[in-house]
Amino acid sequence: MAPVEQDALAVREQLFHERVRECIICALLFASLYILCHFIITHFKKHTDFTAVHDDEDAAVNRIALGLCTFTLAVALGAVLLLPFSIISNEVLLSFPQNYYIQWLNGSLIHGLWNLVFLFSNMSLVFLMPFAYFFTESEGFAGSKKGIMARVYETSVVLLLLTLLVLGMVWVASAIVGNDAASRQSLYDLWEYYLPYLYSCISLFGVLLLLLCTPFGLSTMFAVTGKLLVKPRLLEDLDEQLSCTRFEEAAVSHRIRSGTASCWLNLDMEMLREQFFAIRSKRRKLELRHRASPWQRNLGYPLAMLGLLALTGISVLIVCFHVLELLLDDAAMPRGIQDASLGQVSFSIFGSFGAALQVVLIFYLMLSSVVGFYSSPLFTRLLPERQDTPLTKIIGNCVSLLVLSSALPVFSRTLGITRFDLLGDFGRFNWLGNFYIVFLYNMGFAGLTTLCLVKRVSWAVQAELIRAFGEDMGTQGWLLGCPLCPSLALTLSPCPGLHKLPLPVTRCRTRSKPC
Repeated sequence: MAPVEQDALAVREQLFHERVRECIICALLFASLYILCHFIITHFKKHTDFTAVHDDEDAAVNRIALGLCTFTLAVALGAVLLLPFSIISNEVLLSFPQNYYIQWLNGSLIHGLWNLVFLFSNMSLVFLMPFAYFFTESEGFAGSKKGIMARVYETSVVLLLLTLLVLGMVWVASAIVGNDAASRQSLYDLWEYYLPYLYSCISLFGVLLLLLCTPFGLSTMFAVTGKLLVKPRLLEDLDEQLSCTRFEEAAVSHRIRSGTASCWLNLDMEMLREQFFAIRSKRRKLELRHRASPWQRNLGYPLAMLGLLALTGISVLIVCFHVLELLLDDAAMPRGIQDASLGQVSFSIFGSFGAALQVVLIFYLMLSSVVGFYSSPLFTRLLPERQDTPLTKIIGNCVSLLVLSSALPVFSRTLGITRFDLLGDFGRFNWLGNFYIVFLYNMGFAGLTTLCLVKRVSWAVQAELIRAFGEDMGTQGWLLGCPLCPSLALTLSPCPGLHKLPLPVTRCRTRSKPC
């Protein structure tokens, strides 16, 4: 064999081994995500839907649909990790350019992961999830033999009709928008035009959903942090409040057991029970705060709030800086590339620290968007419950999370959170080249996030200050004594302007004659 042929054979052999290595790595990564998502869905699913006690056929159908949901959730998780994994891989190659053990981490692998995530996202949204839903709702055609195959036939026919309907709508919309010869010629190309155009519409919807959910989620995260962590209070005596609450709880409990109403107020027993439960809940919260250590009470909550404020403020500053770049330089527009050149230059001007900050911000924005999605009034009923989530709700959650996560790379690049350009078909979206859409999107995110942040922080500080000074003024005479009715406690309102604020304030009642 000639030396030229040997060199060509060696090159082909090397390319073959690299392709096999990439396939093995992708398979291992996806298998890990699939196993993790299987445990997550198993934690929330309703076990009665998958037992064969009532109907073996329904249980088998539900297990098949559950496998499709697990696959979709794994793709969603892969879409979330796609951009951070690419940024970290670039920094690792920059730090260790000649290391033998990381030579498998190259641009070809990253580009293949982007293409696989795009392909599986299309397949899950367009085929797998509709199939899973129709498969669980199908019963087979009338007159046909019952069984799983009868359901498969019915589901396939319904899905085919739905696909024709969607493709027809896309064809009509494309014919209306593009009226030139090139557009009419592209109408007959299914793989190169229809699916990318359809996914572009879905991605635009997901990016808009992220825009609406992220600021709302940031505001909700501030509120949830205040509920989960022990908040320090100004001018507060926990021992005195706890003793007063215990005394009030004992007094109301004594009145409920005695079965007699107060001589001052003719209260119903149902109202007394509601008051007792409210006081007991307040007493438990005070005991929880009383058991907390001074470090936890005085450092945990402030550090958590400062972390949230810092991440939110940095995100807003980056977006504002990106708005200025959009006005001055066309290179700031999001664009797609077909070749991933990793290990050449960092995607942040601050080097590895800036890249790590970009990864943290991407995860933070994704978490806030998920929190905002499930906290919004429109989607709060989709919130899964532990061991009690029906299969249809699991399908809805998987679709929603996939729409949000698949739009995350476009969302992060459009806002300028990262400089990593979109790879593969993620950069083929038509609306990415529209300056007005990108500019208004950045302005909308900065405005909504700033508004939610200022409103949440200002109201929280104002409420804490008024509550602190109000409790300090009210502890001197919070009880009205009665020699004949010592079990009745009436709370005074120390500040007359508190009724104008959304705070739980009990007004002073006129003292009547004793019994």
